[in-house]
Amino acid sequence: MATYLWRKYADYLYTKWEKEILWMMVDPYKRPKSFVPLVTIYVSAFYTGVVGAAVKEQLYKERYWEDHPGEMVPLMRPTFYTGPWRINRGSALPPLDGKPSQS
Repeated sequence: MATYLWRKYADYLYTKWEKEILWMMVDPYKRPKSFVPLVTIYVSAFYTGVVGAAVKEQLYKERYWEDHPGEMVPLMRPTFYTGPWRINRGSALPPLDGKPSQS
């Protein structure tokens, strides 16, 4: 029985080695992986950000109009940029959430 098991194990290792060699030969000719899933994720992330920014800006306008009905809404400060920034036309108010601005 032990001889039979050793023979089966040797056959298993040999066929495993043969399969490895075969796949190493075939590997360069395989079809490349598709970029469709990656592009789909990037496009969905981009449009999620666009929609999120639009919703945030609309909420900002509505909060401003509650205190100043009928007035023109000033520019909203950038969310993730805390450095200095210049405005060519108009003015910008500090954020409405009560935090002091960094510029």
